[in-house]
Amino acid sequence: MANADLPSEKLNSTEVKQANNAYRTYVLIILTIVYAFNFIDRQIIGILSPFIKADLGLDDAQLGWLKGFAFALLYTVVGIPIAWLADRYNRVNIIGVSLTLWSGFTALSGFASNFWQLAILRVGVGIGEAGGSPPSHSILSDLYDKTERAKALAVYSLGIPFGIMAAYFAAAFFLDGGSVDWRTVMIAVGVPGVILALLLKLTVKEPTRATVSHGPKQMGFVVSVKRLLKIPTWWGMCLGISFGSFGNYAISTWIIDFYFRVHSDMPIQQLLIVFGIVNGTAYAAGVWLGGVIADKWGRTTKRAYALLPTYAMLIGVPCFFVSLHVGDVWLSLGLMTILLFSSGMYLGPCFAIAQTLAPVNARAMSTALFFFVLNIIALGGGPTIVGLLSEYLTSSLGEAEALRMSLSWLLLPYILSIITFYWASTKIEHDWVEAERMQALD
Repeated sequence: MANADLPSEKLNSTEVKQANNAYRTYVLIILTIVYAFNFIDRQIIGILSPFIKADLGLDDAQLGWLKGFAFALLYTVVGIPIAWLADRYNRVNIIGVSLTLWSGFTALSGFASNFWQLAILRVGVGIGEAGGSPPSHSILSDLYDKTERAKALAVYSLGIPFGIMAAYFAAAFFLDGGSVDWRTVMIAVGVPGVILALLLKLTVKEPTRATVSHGPKQMGFVVSVKRLLKIPTWWGMCLGISFGSFGNYAISTWIIDFYFRVHSDMPIQQLLIVFGIVNGTAYAAGVWLGGVIADKWGRTTKRAYALLPTYAMLIGVPCFFVSLHVGDVWLSLGLMTILLFSSGMYLGPCFAIAQTLAPVNARAMSTALFFFVLNIIALGGGPTIVGLLSEYLTSSLGEAEALRMSLSWLLLPYILSIITFYWASTKIEHDWVEAERMQALD
């Protein structure tokens, strides 16, 4: 007992704590970088869209399939069995293999010579990326408790804006004579991911899983899904982010096409650089602040995790709609920036709730099911529907106005997002207490 009070042992204990904090910060950083590569490879086709369209002779409908459904086809389905594996086996290995797969398929996309070849390779990218977020969320939830989880997952979510920023800068870097060599960009952003997978495997160890009070207890697939689907707040946050991301995915994959057609007087390299900066600053700031504010405000009321996205979207959505219809390109970009900043705020709170309300031994499954609903609605629907609608309207309105009108209809899913987030805020306090009670009984 006396030895426990020795200064040297206190120092050792402090050093151990500092070492643990430093290591978990490293894990958070490297998983965030992996997530950035996830979004580089996911979004690069939308950024290169005008150049792929010209080279392969594609129409807007085909582009919509490539940007949305082709990627989401197996991405949404494969995530469920991968999450089942992640709740039972080595999550670091799963992430490493997945990163290698999606990076390799992205690099191979640079050799595609027609729509069908590119579509098949996009399906491959989607299969690989399905193994990224569920095990990553599970690892971070073991390293950070519920009072820090929204902030940690907000940092992880910074991989989205930083990844998109890197993709824009890569496209701008390879610009030559007003056109981008899209094939070289695909190869250039794909190959480094394979190297990162090796670094992940060599430097990150599988963490000890959190256990419930009665010891570890694996939860069956059907049981875990049923438990999650009975939580109203889980559904509210899931649908809120899904409807919001329906708009965001459509915008991120069609925005270069929009400015390329509607504001054609702006140099393409300048446009790429501007959007790279906006994503790396305003969008990133929104993602970071969303997690910080939610955790701080959440100490006062758990409703904060749903009210923050509600209020943020109420500010950003009108700005987006106006940005599509103003004549000045810089005013349009400024208003679009406000949307990116505000919509980034829902990521940390939503992902935190998906983990906090889930049974401890079904956290990866919770994220996978969350992403299944999110991506069926948003990733599969947003880019594809905008492309199909734009192609349908092109004959009567022309390419520029058809795309403007198609993007304007995104106001509807954004309104649904605001409504469902607010509804979730009325359920969250009860569900939070119930989740704690159920975890104590498991």
